[in-house]
Amino acid sequence: MKYIRTNSLKRLFSLKRRSFEAVEVEEEEKASSDPTSNQSATPEPFQRPIWKCFSYEEISQATNGFSSDNLVGKGGYAEVYRGVLSNGDEIAVKRLTKAACDERKEKEFLTEIGTIGHVRHRNVLSLLGCCIDNGLYLIFQFSSRGSVASLLHGENLAPMDWKTRYNIAIGTARGLNYLHTGCQRRIIHRDIKSSNILLTADFEPLISDFGLAKWLPSQWTHHSIAPIEGTFGHLAPEYYMHGIVDEKTDVFAFGVFLLEIISGRKPVDGSHQSLHTWAKPILKQGEIEKLIDPKLEGAYDVTQLKRLAFAASLCIRAATKWRPTISKVLEVMEEGEIDQERWKMPEEEEEEQEEFWGFEDLEYECDSSFSISPQDSISTRST
Repeated sequence: MKYIRTNSLKRLFSLKRRSFEAVEVEEEEKASSDPTSNQSATPEPFQRPIWKCFSYEEISQATNGFSSDNLVGKGGYAEVYRGVLSNGDEIAVKRLTKAACDERKEKEFLTEIGTIGHVRHRNVLSLLGCCIDNGLYLIFQFSSRGSVASLLHGENLAPMDWKTRYNIAIGTARGLNYLHTGCQRRIIHRDIKSSNILLTADFEPLISDFGLAKWLPSQWTHHSIAPIEGTFGHLAPEYYMHGIVDEKTDVFAFGVFLLEIISGRKPVDGSHQSLHTWAKPILKQGEIEKLIDPKLEGAYDVTQLKRLAFAASLCIRAATKWRPTISKVLEVMEEGEIDQERWKMPEEEEEEQEEFWGFEDLEYECDSSFSISPQDSISTRST
């Protein structure tokens, strides 16, 4: 891999490297000395990462030499293999493919190490370790149920029941809230979608695939990013049109995810209509029963449906100032009463929003300067 600086990587993963804790303290001191910083709250104590460096022999043996029988997922720049360690633990090994030789993809791969290696939450996929021998590898806990997308849209599968869908929605929101507010540095995921939400054996959701994730320093309000990267059908207007990224970018994508959970529809259908475009008039008219997946055959909790549908309607608002934070979305999803007046927009704002809702029609007119993230790059299927 000609773009990888081997010596730098060895220093990064050396047992003698500076601890992540020291780096965090140093960066916090820099932030506090910056007169432009608006940081006032005392940061939570930093938790030292618990991942380790695996040897190539160890992961090769676990995956039977990266046998095709162990291949459980494949994306634009990575392959995922199921493996079993000598102690019996099941793992997922994400391997950068040999075809992915451009510097940008390798940078994304290393970004994922640097990001997910700092997080620890029950609804975020745990990084167990990495390997830099004979390539680049990330080792995760194995998600035996695969992704939400695979279960929602897989052929010849029993429909996902409402209770499971609701719990997945709540758990994913909690994981996203942790990334936005619970980490020492805010993390913007940038690619929240059903294929990046994995499920444990008991259907606990895990946010995965941090290849596009960005740290957002406490003194910054947003990132300005080019080129635009993400998945069509999930891109917020301010990101798609202006390259502006902050927590509200993830909130918009989460709103699309909620609609997918409710309706069982894909984010973009065969006619290139986005899910949020289809759902918006239904939500506006209050006919939320029309959103529900017909596969459920009426077996759902009406109160929970109202909460999720209302939360989705807030998340997919075009103007970021009228889009709630994910913590507020959680309140809407979990509280008994919905205070719609609290979230009501002025009529002029409603009319102004309508002007934004043609932007998704441009998605299929875009040129090669726009990028789409790899599909299911860490998704797994059950074996």
